[in-house]
Amino acid sequence: MASRDATTRRRRAAQGGAGEVAEATIAVLSPSRAADESATIAPEIASRDVPQWVQVLLWGKAAGRCQFAGCNRVLWKSEVTQETHNVAEKAHIRAFSAGGPRGAVGTPTHLVNDLSNLMLLCHDCHVTIDKRDGPIRYTADLLRHMKREHEDRVEVVTGIVPSLKSHVVTFGTYVGEHQALPAFASAACALFPHRWPAQQLLIELGTRVGPLRDRDVGFWATERKQQAFQFDRQVRQAMERGLMSHLSLFALAPQPLLIDLGVRLGELTDVDVYQLHREPKGWLWPTGPVTSQVLRIDRPPFTASGAPALVFAISANVARERITKVLGEDAACWVITVERPHNDVLTSRDMLHDFRTLMRPLLNEIKMRHGHETPLHVFPAMPVSCAVEFGRVRSPKAEPAWHLYDEQQGQGGFVHAFTISAGATE
Repeated sequence: MASRDATTRRRRAAQGGAGEVAEATIAVLSPSRAADESATIAPEIASRDVPQWVQVLLWGKAAGRCQFAGCNRVLWKSEVTQETHNVAEKAHIRAFSAGGPRGAVGTPTHLVNDLSNLMLLCHDCHVTIDKRDGPIRYTADLLRHMKREHEDRVEVVTGIVPSLKSHVVTFGTYVGEHQALPAFASAACALFPHRWPAQQLLIELGTRVGPLRDRDVGFWATERKQQAFQFDRQVRQAMERGLMSHLSLFALAPQPLLIDLGVRLGELTDVDVYQLHREPKGWLWPTGPVTSQVLRIDRPPFTASGAPALVFAISANVARERITKVLGEDAACWVITVERPHNDVLTSRDMLHDFRTLMRPLLNEIKMRHGHETPLHVFPAMPVSCAVEFGRVRSPKAEPAWHLYDEQQGQGGFVHAFTISAGATE
Protein backbone atom coordinates (compact mmCIF):
# COMPACT_ATOMS: atom_id res chain seq x y z
CA MET A 1 0.00 0.00 0.00
CA ALA A 2 2.81 2.42 0.93
CA SER A 3 4.56 1.73 -2.40
CA ARG A 4 1.30 2.39 -4.30
CA ASP A 5 0.80 5.76 -2.44
CA ALA A 6 4.34 6.81 -3.28
CA THR A 7 3.82 5.93 -6.95
CA THR A 8 0.60 7.94 -7.05
CA ARG A 9 2.25 10.99 -5.51
CA ARG A 10 5.16 10.81 -7.98
CA ARG A 11 2.69 10.62 -10.89
CA ARG A 12 0.80 13.70 -9.60
CA ALA A 13 4.07 15.56 -9.13
CA ALA A 14 5.15 14.80 -12.69
CA GLN A 15 1.85 16.14 -14.04
CA GLY A 16 2.31 19.45 -12.20
CA GLY A 17 5.77 20.23 -13.58
CA ALA A 18 9.02 19.62 -11.75
CA GLY A 19 9.96 23.27 -11.20
CA GLU A 20 6.61 24.29 -9.74
CA VAL A 21 6.30 21.26 -7.52
CA ALA A 22 9.66 21.82 -5.91
CA GLU A 23 8.70 25.33 -4.73
CA ALA A 24 4.93 25.13 -4.11
CA THR A 25 4.62 21.89 -2.16
CA ILE A 26 5.72 20.25 1.05
CA ALA A 27 6.54 16.64 1.83
CA VAL A 28 3.71 14.80 3.57
CA LEU A 29 4.45 11.85 5.82
CA SER A 30 1.82 9.31 6.76
CA PRO A 31 1.66 8.72 10.54
CA SER A 32 2.88 5.15 10.08
CA ARG A 33 6.03 6.33 8.34
CA ALA A 34 6.75 9.56 10.21
CA ALA A 35 9.20 7.79 12.51
CA ASP A 36 11.16 6.27 9.63
CA GLU A 37 13.64 9.03 8.83
CA SER A 38 15.18 6.95 6.05
CA ALA A 39 11.90 6.64 4.14
CA THR A 40 11.66 8.08 0.63
CA ILE A 41 9.37 11.13 0.73
CA ALA A 42 7.23 12.15 -2.24
CA PRO A 43 5.84 15.74 -2.43
CA GLU A 44 2.08 16.46 -2.38
CA ILE A 45 0.71 19.21 -4.63
CA ALA A 46 -1.65 21.87 -3.23
CA SER A 47 -5.05 22.00 -4.88
CA ARG A 48 -6.47 25.21 -6.36
CA ASP A 49 -9.94 24.21 -5.13
CA VAL A 50 -10.74 26.13 -1.95
CA PRO A 51 -12.88 23.93 0.31
CA GLN A 52 -16.52 24.93 0.51
CA TRP A 53 -16.43 25.50 4.26
CA VAL A 54 -13.49 27.91 3.86
CA GLN A 55 -15.38 29.85 1.18
CA VAL A 56 -18.39 30.18 3.48
CA LEU A 57 -16.22 31.53 6.29
CA LEU A 58 -14.46 33.91 3.91
CA TRP A 59 -17.77 35.34 2.71
CA GLY A 60 -19.10 35.62 6.23
CA LYS A 61 -16.07 37.40 7.69
CA ALA A 62 -15.96 39.78 4.71
CA ALA A 63 -19.74 40.40 4.88
CA GLY A 64 -19.86 39.85 1.13
CA ARG A 65 -17.79 42.97 0.38
CA CYS A 66 -14.41 43.56 -1.21
CA GLN A 67 -11.71 43.55 1.45
CA PHE A 68 -9.33 45.87 -0.38
CA ALA A 69 -8.99 49.03 1.73
CA GLY A 70 -11.30 51.78 0.48
CA CYS A 71 -13.24 49.60 -1.97
CA ASN A 72 -15.91 47.80 0.10
CA ARG A 73 -17.86 46.95 -3.05
CA VAL A 74 -20.77 44.55 -2.60
CA LEU A 75 -19.98 41.27 -4.30
CA TRP A 76 -23.41 39.67 -4.57
CA LYS A 77 -24.82 41.85 -7.35
CA SER A 78 -23.94 43.61 -10.57
CA GLU A 79 -23.13 47.29 -10.11
CA VAL A 80 -24.68 47.99 -13.54
CA THR A 81 -27.89 45.94 -13.67
CA GLN A 82 -28.30 45.39 -9.90
CA GLU A 83 -29.02 41.75 -10.71
CA THR A 84 -27.94 39.19 -8.12
CA HIS A 85 -24.64 37.60 -9.12
CA ASN A 86 -21.60 36.25 -7.33
CA VAL A 87 -18.89 38.62 -8.58
CA ALA A 88 -16.41 37.81 -5.80
CA GLU A 89 -12.92 36.43 -6.40
CA LYS A 90 -10.84 34.50 -3.90
CA ALA A 91 -7.38 36.05 -3.86
CA HIS A 92 -4.32 34.44 -2.31
CA ILE A 93 -2.14 36.65 -0.13
CA ARG A 94 0.78 34.26 -0.50
CA ALA A 95 0.58 32.95 -4.04
CA PHE A 96 -0.44 29.43 -4.97
CA SER A 97 2.96 28.93 -6.55
CA ALA A 98 6.38 30.24 -5.53
CA GLY A 99 6.65 32.07 -8.81
CA GLY A 100 3.31 33.81 -8.41
CA PRO A 101 2.47 37.19 -6.78
CA ARG A 102 4.01 37.33 -3.28
CA GLY A 103 5.12 33.72 -3.72
CA ALA A 104 7.48 32.20 -1.21
CA VAL A 105 9.49 29.01 -1.21
CA GLY A 106 8.41 26.66 1.53
CA THR A 107 4.82 27.83 2.02
CA PRO A 108 3.11 24.79 3.60
CA THR A 109 0.56 23.24 1.28
CA HIS A 110 -2.16 23.14 3.93
CA LEU A 111 -1.86 26.92 4.43
CA VAL A 112 -2.20 27.91 0.77
CA ASN A 113 -6.00 27.70 0.85
CA ASP A 114 -6.31 28.49 4.53
CA LEU A 115 -8.72 31.25 5.55
CA SER A 116 -5.81 33.33 6.84
CA ASN A 117 -4.23 33.35 3.36
CA LEU A 118 -7.35 34.35 1.41
CA MET A 119 -9.06 37.67 0.72
CA LEU A 120 -12.47 38.27 -0.83
CA LEU A 121 -11.97 40.80 -3.62
CA CYS A 122 -13.74 42.24 -6.61
CA HIS A 123 -12.13 41.60 -9.99
CA ASP A 124 -10.61 45.08 -10.26
CA CYS A 125 -8.91 44.91 -6.88
CA HIS A 126 -7.71 41.38 -7.57
CA VAL A 127 -6.01 42.61 -10.74
CA THR A 128 -4.58 45.59 -8.85
CA ILE A 129 -2.74 43.47 -6.28
CA ASP A 130 -1.55 40.74 -8.68
CA LYS A 131 -0.60 42.43 -11.97
CA ARG A 132 2.27 44.70 -13.02
CA ASP A 133 3.88 46.19 -9.91
CA GLY A 134 1.00 45.10 -7.67
CA PRO A 135 2.91 42.28 -5.96
CA ILE A 136 5.65 44.78 -5.02
CA ARG A 137 3.36 47.58 -3.85
CA TYR A 138 0.87 45.34 -2.06
CA THR A 139 2.99 43.14 0.13
CA ALA A 140 1.68 40.16 2.05
CA ASP A 141 1.88 42.14 5.30
CA LEU A 142 -0.11 45.04 3.82
CA LEU A 143 -2.83 42.72 2.49
CA ARG A 144 -3.08 40.94 5.84
CA HIS A 145 -3.50 44.35 7.46
CA MET A 146 -6.32 45.23 5.01
CA LYS A 147 -8.01 41.89 5.64
CA ARG A 148 -7.76 42.24 9.42
CA GLU A 149 -9.11 45.81 9.47
CA HIS A 150 -12.02 44.92 7.19
CA GLU A 151 -13.00 41.86 9.24
CA ASP A 152 -12.65 43.76 12.51
CA ARG A 153 -14.92 46.51 11.16
CA VAL A 154 -17.51 43.97 10.03
CA GLU A 155 -17.49 42.32 13.44
CA VAL A 156 -17.92 45.64 15.26
CA VAL A 157 -20.65 47.01 12.99
CA THR A 158 -22.68 43.81 12.83
CA GLY A 159 -22.29 43.45 16.59
CA ILE A 160 -24.17 46.69 17.18
CA VAL A 161 -27.65 45.50 18.04
CA PRO A 162 -30.09 46.89 20.59
CA SER A 163 -30.78 44.57 23.47
CA LEU A 164 -34.22 42.99 23.22
CA LYS A 165 -34.29 41.99 26.87
CA SER A 166 -36.94 43.64 29.00
CA HIS A 167 -37.88 43.32 32.66
CA VAL A 168 -41.60 42.71 32.98
CA VAL A 169 -43.29 44.93 35.57
CA THR A 170 -46.90 44.70 36.71
CA PHE A 171 -48.61 47.36 38.76
CA GLY A 172 -52.05 46.80 40.15
CA THR A 173 -54.48 47.59 42.86
CA TYR A 174 -58.20 47.22 43.06
CA VAL A 175 -60.26 49.00 40.41
CA GLY A 176 -63.71 48.70 41.88
CA GLU A 177 -63.72 45.02 42.81
CA HIS A 178 -61.73 43.55 39.92
CA GLN A 179 -58.15 42.77 38.93
CA ALA A 180 -56.94 41.36 35.61
CA LEU A 181 -53.16 41.64 35.60
CA PRO A 182 -51.37 39.12 33.41
CA ALA A 183 -49.42 36.11 34.59
CA PHE A 184 -45.82 35.80 33.40
CA ALA A 185 -46.69 33.61 30.41
CA SER A 186 -49.32 36.07 29.15
CA ALA A 187 -46.98 39.02 29.58
CA ALA A 188 -44.17 37.23 27.74
CA CYS A 189 -46.55 36.47 24.89
CA ALA A 190 -47.50 40.16 24.64
CA LEU A 191 -43.81 41.13 24.35
CA PHE A 192 -43.21 38.84 21.37
CA PRO A 193 -41.70 39.51 18.83
CA HIS A 194 -40.38 42.94 19.81
CA ARG A 195 -38.89 41.99 23.18
CA TRP A 196 -37.87 39.01 25.32
CA PRO A 197 -38.27 38.70 29.11
CA ALA A 198 -34.98 39.38 30.88
CA GLN A 199 -35.91 36.94 33.63
CA GLN A 200 -38.62 34.41 34.42
CA LEU A 201 -40.13 36.48 37.19
CA LEU A 202 -42.52 39.40 37.28
CA ILE A 203 -41.60 42.56 39.15
CA GLU A 204 -44.87 43.09 40.99
CA LEU A 205 -45.79 46.56 42.25
CA GLY A 206 -48.98 47.62 44.00
CA THR A 207 -51.27 46.21 46.66
CA ARG A 208 -53.06 43.05 45.52
CA VAL A 209 -54.72 42.28 48.84
CA GLY A 210 -56.01 44.28 51.75
CA PRO A 211 -59.18 45.87 53.06
CA LEU A 212 -58.89 49.33 51.42
CA ARG A 213 -60.61 50.22 48.15
CA ASP A 214 -60.45 53.39 46.09
CA ARG A 215 -63.61 54.70 47.77
CA ASP A 216 -62.18 54.33 51.29
CA VAL A 217 -60.59 57.03 53.43
CA GLY A 218 -56.82 56.61 53.49
CA PHE A 219 -56.70 54.59 50.26
CA TRP A 220 -54.72 57.12 48.19
CA ALA A 221 -52.13 57.92 50.86
CA THR A 222 -51.58 54.24 51.63
CA GLU A 223 -51.23 53.22 47.98
CA ARG A 224 -48.87 56.09 47.11
CA LYS A 225 -46.62 55.27 50.05
CA GLN A 226 -46.55 51.60 49.10
CA GLN A 227 -45.89 52.42 45.46
CA ALA A 228 -42.98 54.72 46.32
CA PHE A 229 -41.38 52.09 48.57
CA GLN A 230 -41.74 49.24 46.07
CA PHE A 231 -40.65 51.31 43.09
CA ASP A 232 -37.51 52.51 44.83
CA ARG A 233 -36.45 49.03 45.96
CA GLN A 234 -37.43 46.98 42.92
CA VAL A 235 -36.98 49.38 40.01
CA ARG A 236 -35.14 52.63 40.69
CA GLN A 237 -32.14 51.12 42.47
CA ALA A 238 -31.76 48.40 39.84
CA MET A 239 -31.95 50.97 37.03
CA GLU A 240 -29.33 53.19 38.67
CA ARG A 241 -27.00 50.21 39.13
CA GLY A 242 -27.35 49.25 35.47
CA LEU A 243 -29.13 45.99 36.24
CA MET A 244 -32.15 47.00 34.15
CA SER A 245 -32.15 48.85 30.85
CA HIS A 246 -35.71 48.37 29.62
CA LEU A 247 -39.10 47.79 31.24
CA SER A 248 -42.35 46.39 29.90
CA LEU A 249 -45.22 47.66 32.04
CA PHE A 250 -48.63 46.05 32.52
CA ALA A 251 -50.78 48.18 34.80
CA LEU A 252 -54.35 48.21 36.03
CA ALA A 253 -55.19 50.67 38.80
CA PRO A 254 -57.15 53.87 39.44
CA GLN A 255 -55.97 56.50 37.02
CA PRO A 256 -54.46 58.95 39.54
CA LEU A 257 -52.13 56.15 40.70
CA LEU A 258 -51.23 55.32 37.11
CA ILE A 259 -50.33 58.95 36.48
CA ASP A 260 -48.28 58.96 39.67
CA LEU A 261 -46.42 55.84 38.52
CA GLY A 262 -45.71 57.49 35.18
CA VAL A 263 -44.19 60.47 36.98
CA ARG A 264 -41.87 58.12 38.86
CA LEU A 265 -40.84 56.39 35.66
CA GLY A 266 -40.21 59.66 33.85
CA GLU A 267 -39.07 60.01 30.27
CA LEU A 268 -35.52 58.90 31.04
CA THR A 269 -36.67 55.34 31.71
CA ASP A 270 -36.90 53.19 28.57
CA VAL A 271 -40.30 51.55 28.96
CA ASP A 272 -43.04 50.03 26.81
CA VAL A 273 -46.49 50.51 28.32
CA TYR A 274 -49.11 47.88 27.44
CA GLN A 275 -52.87 48.24 27.29
CA LEU A 276 -55.56 45.79 28.39
CA HIS A 277 -58.03 45.35 25.51
CA ARG A 278 -61.59 44.14 25.95
CA GLU A 279 -62.18 43.04 22.35
CA PRO A 280 -60.39 40.77 21.80
CA LYS A 281 -59.64 40.22 25.45
CA GLY A 282 -55.99 40.49 26.42
CA TRP A 283 -52.83 42.58 26.41
CA LEU A 284 -51.77 41.94 22.82
CA TRP A 285 -51.89 44.94 20.53
CA PRO A 286 -54.32 44.33 17.64
CA THR A 287 -52.68 42.95 14.52
CA GLY A 288 -53.50 43.69 10.92
CA PRO A 289 -55.12 46.89 9.64
CA VAL A 290 -56.58 49.04 12.40
CA THR A 291 -58.54 52.27 12.33
CA SER A 292 -57.29 54.78 14.88
CA GLN A 293 -59.24 57.80 15.92
CA VAL A 294 -57.49 61.15 15.81
CA LEU A 295 -56.89 62.91 19.10
CA ARG A 296 -58.03 66.51 19.22
CA ILE A 297 -57.75 69.42 21.66
CA ASP A 298 -60.77 71.53 22.57
CA ARG A 299 -59.37 74.74 24.04
CA PRO A 300 -61.24 77.02 26.44
CA PRO A 301 -62.21 80.55 25.33
CA PHE A 302 -59.77 83.27 26.32
CA THR A 303 -62.53 84.77 28.45
CA ALA A 304 -62.43 81.76 30.80
CA SER A 305 -60.80 83.15 33.93
CA GLY A 306 -61.23 80.24 36.36
CA ALA A 307 -58.92 77.44 37.36
CA PRO A 308 -57.36 75.53 34.45
CA ALA A 309 -58.66 71.98 34.08
CA LEU A 310 -57.12 69.33 31.83
CA VAL A 311 -59.92 66.93 30.95
CA PHE A 312 -59.26 63.59 29.27
CA ALA A 313 -62.41 62.38 27.53
CA ILE A 314 -60.89 59.53 25.53
CA SER A 315 -62.34 56.33 26.95
CA ALA A 316 -65.62 58.01 27.93
CA ASN A 317 -67.42 61.31 27.45
CA VAL A 318 -66.97 63.85 30.23
CA ALA A 319 -69.68 66.47 30.44
CA ARG A 320 -68.55 69.99 31.32
CA GLU A 321 -71.04 70.02 34.21
CA ARG A 322 -68.99 67.31 35.95
CA ILE A 323 -66.00 69.68 35.95
CA THR A 324 -67.80 72.87 36.89
CA LYS A 325 -69.41 71.00 39.77
CA VAL A 326 -65.91 70.78 41.26
CA LEU A 327 -64.20 73.96 40.02
CA GLY A 328 -67.05 76.37 39.36
CA GLU A 329 -68.72 77.72 36.25
CA ASP A 330 -65.73 79.81 35.17
CA ALA A 331 -63.35 76.79 34.93
CA ALA A 332 -61.05 76.90 31.91
CA CYS A 333 -61.43 73.40 30.46
CA TRP A 334 -58.79 72.03 28.12
CA VAL A 335 -60.27 68.80 26.70
CA ILE A 336 -58.38 65.97 25.00
CA THR A 337 -60.88 63.77 23.20
CA VAL A 338 -61.72 61.79 20.07
CA GLU A 339 -64.80 61.65 17.88
CA ARG A 340 -66.18 58.49 19.53
CA PRO A 341 -64.81 57.94 23.07
CA HIS A 342 -65.04 54.31 24.27
CA ASN A 343 -63.12 51.76 26.31
CA ASP A 344 -61.19 50.16 23.43
CA VAL A 345 -60.36 53.40 21.65
CA LEU A 346 -56.60 52.77 21.82
CA THR A 347 -55.98 50.43 18.91
CA SER A 348 -52.24 50.66 18.27
CA ARG A 349 -48.83 51.63 19.61
CA ASP A 350 -48.85 54.47 17.10
CA MET A 351 -51.89 56.05 18.70
CA LEU A 352 -50.19 55.86 22.11
CA HIS A 353 -47.14 57.54 20.57
CA ASP A 354 -49.37 60.25 19.11
CA PHE A 355 -50.79 60.84 22.58
CA ARG A 356 -47.34 61.38 24.07
CA THR A 357 -46.36 63.65 21.22
CA LEU A 358 -49.45 65.78 21.80
CA MET A 359 -49.04 66.23 25.55
CA ARG A 360 -45.72 68.03 25.98
CA PRO A 361 -46.53 71.10 23.83
CA LEU A 362 -50.04 71.19 25.28
CA LEU A 363 -48.74 71.38 28.85
CA ASN A 364 -46.47 74.24 27.80
CA GLU A 365 -49.39 76.00 26.14
CA ILE A 366 -51.48 75.72 29.31
CA LYS A 367 -48.65 77.19 31.38
CA MET A 368 -48.25 80.06 28.93
CA ARG A 369 -51.99 80.84 29.14
CA HIS A 370 -52.50 80.48 32.90
CA GLY A 371 -49.04 81.00 34.37
CA HIS A 372 -46.23 78.63 35.23
CA GLU A 373 -47.16 78.47 38.90
CA THR A 374 -50.91 78.02 38.52
CA PRO A 375 -52.01 74.54 39.68
CA LEU A 376 -53.50 72.28 37.02
CA HIS A 377 -56.60 70.20 37.80
CA VAL A 378 -56.57 66.85 36.00
CA PHE A 379 -59.78 64.88 35.31
CA PRO A 380 -58.89 61.57 33.61
CA ALA A 381 -61.13 59.28 31.60
CA MET A 382 -58.58 57.57 29.38
CA PRO A 383 -56.92 54.21 28.70
CA VAL A 384 -54.57 53.03 31.44
CA SER A 385 -51.52 53.23 29.18
CA CYS A 386 -52.32 56.86 28.37
CA ALA A 387 -52.53 57.65 32.08
CA VAL A 388 -49.03 56.26 32.62
CA GLU A 389 -47.66 58.07 29.58
CA PHE A 390 -49.23 61.35 30.73
CA GLY A 391 -47.31 61.07 33.98
CA ARG A 392 -44.10 60.32 32.10
CA VAL A 393 -44.18 63.59 30.15
CA ARG A 394 -44.19 65.67 33.34
CA SER A 395 -41.06 67.85 33.25
CA PRO A 396 -38.97 67.36 36.37
CA LYS A 397 -38.95 70.53 38.48
CA ALA A 398 -40.72 72.55 35.77
CA GLU A 399 -44.38 71.78 36.30
CA PRO A 400 -46.91 73.40 38.65
CA ALA A 401 -48.85 71.32 41.13
CA TRP A 402 -51.18 68.74 39.63
CA HIS A 403 -54.44 68.12 41.47
CA LEU A 404 -55.57 64.66 40.38
CA TYR A 405 -59.23 63.59 40.47
CA ASP A 406 -60.89 60.20 40.29
CA GLU A 407 -64.36 59.26 39.11
CA GLN A 408 -66.43 57.95 42.02
CA GLN A 409 -70.00 57.23 40.97
CA GLY A 410 -70.97 56.44 44.54
CA GLN A 411 -69.88 59.93 45.58
CA GLY A 412 -71.58 61.81 42.78
CA GLY A 413 -68.76 62.25 40.26
CA PHE A 414 -65.13 63.35 40.38
CA VAL A 415 -63.45 63.59 43.77
CA HIS A 416 -60.00 64.86 44.63
CA ALA A 417 -57.54 61.97 45.05
CA PHE A 418 -54.22 63.65 45.82
CA THR A 419 -51.81 66.36 44.64
CA ILE A 420 -48.42 66.04 43.02
CA SER A 421 -46.52 69.03 44.35
CA ALA A 422 -45.07 71.75 42.13
CA GLY A 423 -41.70 70.76 40.69
CA ALA A 424 -41.95 67.25 42.16
CA THR A 425 -40.87 64.24 40.16
CA GLU A 426 -42.79 61.79 42.35
